[in-house]
Amino acid sequence: MELRCEIDAETLQDLINIKTGLLEPLDGFMGYDDFISVVDNMTLADGKTVWTIPITLNVSKQIFKQCKRDMRLSLYYDGIRCAELKMKDGFIMEDRHLEKVFRTLNPAHPGVAKEKTRSPYRVGGRISVIDPAIFYGALNPAVTKTHFKEMGWRTVCGFQTRNPIHNAHEHLQRVALDLCDALFINPITGWKKAGDFTEEAVVTAYEKMISEFYPKDRIYFAGLKTQMRYAGPREAVFHAIIRKNLGCTHFIIGRDHAGVGGFYGSYDAHALAREIMERHDLGIELLLFNEPYYCSKCGFIVTNKTCAHEATHRTEVSGTIIRECMIEKRLPPEILMRPEISTELLNLDKIFIE
Repeated sequence: MELRCEIDAETLQDLINIKTGLLEPLDGFMGYDDFISVVDNMTLADGKTVWTIPITLNVSKQIFKQCKRDMRLSLYYDGIRCAELKMKDGFIMEDRHLEKVFRTLNPAHPGVAKEKTRSPYRVGGRISVIDPAIFYGALNPAVTKTHFKEMGWRTVCGFQTRNPIHNAHEHLQRVALDLCDALFINPITGWKKAGDFTEEAVVTAYEKMISEFYPKDRIYFAGLKTQMRYAGPREAVFHAIIRKNLGCTHFIIGRDHAGVGGFYGSYDAHALAREIMERHDLGIELLLFNEPYYCSKCGFIVTNKTCAHEATHRTEVSGTIIRECMIEKRLPPEILMRPEISTELLNLDKIFIE
C-alpha cells in the first residue's frame, strides 16, 4: 500500500528549493538531529554549518504513526505525485521550538499563526523528484552563478525585499552598487501575509526603476519563490544563506529585517548577524546598514552615520504612510517614493494582498 501525503504550495516550494540547491546543503526535509540543532544552536547537526530556520515536512498523525526508517512516502501536490521522501525519522514540533525560532508564541505573529495551521507531526528524509515539471520557472543557482560569471561580476550584492522600492531602499541599493560590481534585486514572491504588497506591485515598481534609473548592465532582477516566515533576526541570516547559494558575495541586512509588528528590535538582526560572524564563516559578507531617512536640512536621503540633524530634521521613509497613500489612491510625498514608481503602482488593479 502506498503511503501518501498531500502537501501545500509552501511545502512544494521548499521541496523545489532544496532540489535546485537554493537551500544547500539540505538534500531533503530535516530529520530530528538537524531540526533540534537549528532550533537550539542555529547550526545543522554537524555543529559547523550555520542554519537558522527549520525546513520541515508536516504530515497527519495517521501517517506519522506508520512511519519507519527507510520507508517511502509519496508526496502529492494538487493530486499529482511530484516527489518521494525516504524517511529518516520523525518528531513533533512543540511550542517551545516555535518560541525559540520566532521569540514569541503570540498568535498575532503571522509566522506563528501560519505554523500553528500545520500539523505538529514532522517527518525528515532525503527527497527524490518524480515530476520534473515542478521546476518550471524556478530560480536556479546554477543559472544565476553562470550569469554572474559571464558578466564578469566578481562581487554581487543581494538585496531582499517584500515591498516596492521606496527612497530608503534606493539609497541602500546605490551604496551597494558603489561597493560591488553588481546588485541582485531578489524580492520574495512566495506566501506573504494579508496587507503586504502583491507580487505584481513589487515587480512593476522594480521594472520601472531598472528601466529608467539604474545601469542595466549592473543589475540582475529575479523573484525568490519562498514563503515569508517573519522570523526577524533568524530569517535575516537565512536570507543571507540563500543569496550565498545563488552566487552573491555580499548581502544587505537593514533595519528590522524580516520583522513584523514590533516583535523584534530595530537592529536585532544586526546583533545576531555579528554574533554569528564572530563564530562562523558564512561564506558571504553581510552589510549591516542603518535605516536611511530624509533630512530636510541636507535635502536628501541619509543615515545617522552621515547626517548631524537626525534629532531635528529627520523624516522617516515610512512604509505605513506609503501604504495609506496607496489605499487612498494618492501619490506619496516625493521624499518617500519616486512619483514614477507610485504612479505605476496606482495604475494597478490590485496593490495589496487580501
